Amino acid sequence: MSEPFWKTKTLTEMTPQEWESLCDGCGRCCLVKLEDEDTGKIHFTNLACKLLDRRTCRCSDYTHRSARVPDCVRLTPENVGKLNWLPDTCAYRRLAKGQPLSWWHPLVSGRKGTVAEAGISVGGQVRSEEGVAEEDLEDHLWKLPRAKRPA
Repeated sequence: MSEPFWKTKTLTEMTPQEWESLCDGCGRCCLVKLEDEDTGKIHFTNLACKLLDRRTCRCSDYTHRSARVPDCVRLTPENVGKLNWLPDTCAYRRLAKGQPLSWWHPLVSGRKGTVAEAGISVGGQVRSEEGVAEEDLEDHLWKLPRAKRPA
């Protein structure tokens, strides 16, 4: 049996379908983030982009997201290694850093449900950013849960 594509190909060698399959659907990259001006540290909030379907943790308008949310960053093989705000759990970031996919990633586990079972998905834990004033964002700081193994 041959090795899976994410172990044998670089990010730039992947097909568009392979690239898209790296997204585990956790929704973490769609959270509003704040950067500490002094340290550069990224802090996540419990607020999600208005386009994130908080039940499925998928973009509700993926095709037109850049037009509807001008600061939405399109991930590419060239930029994922430079985006310090991508969560450490992100498959794109992990592969760019030469790390393996996590045990709960659907490509490894064979099931989409392991993302939620491991506590990685933000589904049901966040609210929309809509209606929250910029000066109130600090009131929504949130420590991302670490992955947990199922019992």
